[in-house]
Amino acid sequence: MDKFDEDTVKVPFGTKCLDAALCFPAPDKDVHTAVILTHGAGGDMNFRHLVSLAHALASEGFLCLRFTCKGLNLGYRVKAYRAVWDYLKSLQRFTIKHIFVGGRSMGSRAAAAVTRKLSDESEDAVQGVICLSFPLHPPAQTHTHQQRSEDLRGLPENVPVLFVSGTEDNMCDRVLFEGTIKQMKAQVEVFWIEGSSHGLAVKGRSEDSVLDDVNLQVVTWMKEQGA
Repeated sequence: MDKFDEDTVKVPFGTKCLDAALCFPAPDKDVHTAVILTHGAGGDMNFRHLVSLAHALASEGFLCLRFTCKGLNLGYRVKAYRAVWDYLKSLQRFTIKHIFVGGRSMGSRAAAAVTRKLSDESEDAVQGVICLSFPLHPPAQTHTHQQRSEDLRGLPENVPVLFVSGTEDNMCDRVLFEGTIKQMKAQVEVFWIEGSSHGLAVKGRSEDSVLDDVNLQVVTWMKEQGA
């Protein structure tokens, strides 16, 4: 693995600050693409999947800014995400030309929602969206899938989306999910993990091997988008 550095930072958010971590290649002089990541309803920015992906991204020459936002209200999460996006844009240390946004579970809902808002302001605000275990509905509550997928259907066609989902995810019925994708204007790619749960756990496989597959898929997809 190539060398990378990580700094903890505080992102201004209203009258308080969000805890965040900036992971970047060393040396960092040629960093032009950044990824913002956040966690699901539980956990924080140090959730293992996010840390693993951040380190993989930095090893491939990308900057990754992951942050913690504990609020369970989606609107609040979107405001926090916007604050992190603004913070990243303001950094003088890097010459960032492209920004991808993403998250895990509820964090991916927030990423889709903030992309929809940013795209209304500027066509090239977001280079792509990365959704890890998108929660199309709560367990056994598939009737909510239309409301949960509203922001996905509202994404413009020029913003590509990568979904990483498990075939056994009890929060993402596959038939409903594939129906949702057909309704989306955006270019979509789905990486299915066979036998994986919502937490990307696969019986008989180590967590590291699953995360290695996920990280490779994300990095490859980003490069295909011109990152």
